[in-house]
Amino acid sequence: MTTEPGLPDVSLRLLEIFAAMMRCATTVEAAEQLRVSQPAVSAGLRQLETQLGLTLFERTGRRLQPTAEAKSLYEEIRPVFGLMRGFSQRARDMKLGMAGRLKVIATPPLGYSVAPVALRRFLDARPDVSVAFDVRRLEQVKDAVQSGQADIGLAIDHDRQTAVNSDVLQRAHMVALVPRESPLAQKPHLTALDLQSEPLVGLEMGSNLGQLVRKAYEQVGATYAPRIEVRYCATATVLAAQHLGVTVVDPYSATTHATDALVCKPFLPACEVKAVMYTRRGVPYSGLLHSFMSDLRAAFADSDLLIAEPPRG
Repeated sequence: MTTEPGLPDVSLRLLEIFAAMMRCATTVEAAEQLRVSQPAVSAGLRQLETQLGLTLFERTGRRLQPTAEAKSLYEEIRPVFGLMRGFSQRARDMKLGMAGRLKVIATPPLGYSVAPVALRRFLDARPDVSVAFDVRRLEQVKDAVQSGQADIGLAIDHDRQTAVNSDVLQRAHMVALVPRESPLAQKPHLTALDLQSEPLVGLEMGSNLGQLVRKAYEQVGATYAPRIEVRYCATATVLAAQHLGVTVVDPYSATTHATDALVCKPFLPACEVKAVMYTRRGVPYSGLLHSFMSDLRAAFADSDLLIAEPPRG
């Protein structure tokens, strides 16, 4: 392994030992995880510290505590191990004759609504193809695509992406869900001012959609004070159906999880949401991925959502 002059020549094996030690409390645990001897782990850590000229771990009783330098370096190398896992998984699939395999990952709103429709179209026409499908949080979806652990990711996102390719599949708007017997259900659309006197099931402020709804309330001078705060729109929809409050969610979650007990109305001020797909930068699309993307666009085109912008005012 050749490095630039003046840079330490660190082997991948030493990085594996370092990463295992960051995940474990003792060298014995790290050795068991790597299936090597405990002295081999200790020797590897000493060699790495010598090469780097840094103290990476400090002994506290029988445990080794990572230093601030170790924690910072670990964040730098974590993507490497994601790439290694993606490489190993792809090699395993090829060995097992599973080249016709697509790996799809999505956030809950799309993972439980449009994605299954697209998967059915895709698999019905390809009986010999298999799919690995997972539903995760937004950051995990982006990380999986960037590292190659997934071929395509689906999410509702607003930010411009630099680590992955991001293409908008559909633009929609947040909707309000209210009890069918409520007087609010008779209105053509609902504003933040209409809802502020009702118990609210709100989205946590750490989420993009939670921030979007709160800004809409603030825009018209309405008070945003959730009685119940949740992480996912699906959770908010289920709780609203149990008469625990009104809610404002993405239309995909509303379509999938709403019941006859709820009425779905356009929400004002209009809150646009974008359904996007992520693909890995610098990697050409396979024939399978091209086919799935085509079925995905068709599924979005057929989706029955409140995608037109609500009336203003």
